[in-house]
Amino acid sequence: METTDQYAQRASKITADILHSLGFEGTVDVVSCTPEEISLTISSADSRFIIGDGGSRLDDLQYLVNRLLVVSHEDVPRVRIDCDNYRAKAEDRLIQSATEKAQRVLSSGKPVTLPPMNAYHRRLVHSALAEIPGVSTQSEEVDSRFKRIVISPSS
Repeated sequence: METTDQYAQRASKITADILHSLGFEGTVDVVSCTPEEISLTISSADSRFIIGDGGSRLDDLQYLVNRLLVVSHEDVPRVRIDCDNYRAKAEDRLIQSATEKAQRVLSSGKPVTLPPMNAYHRRLVHSALAEIPGVSTQSEEVDSRFKRIVISPSS
């Protein structure tokens, strides 16, 4: 069984190898490493191509690295990959937008439905809005990976 640091080094190498195979230059660094999550960051002059539209290529790269690690080790921590702080900035914008919509719910008393989001983004929004008294959040019950959050006034 490998240690978390060994998993992080393996994830970093897999990521660097994929980028190199695709013709991208850059460095991959381990930002943090816990038993639950390994966080990597990519620095590259080609960052806009690595990130893709709306982070789609970065999501694909992250998915691929996670799948390659899980194939050989089921207990490997989840790998989270960022490139030039794209994800951090996008998450800040998401939380800011959700907070503004929660304030609108408080002033109007009417529920607001957010656009479809993946589970990770929904978790961020639920956590951020749990700190705001007077509003509650609930994810739609649909059979989709992307679900909407409804922000409502608390009863």
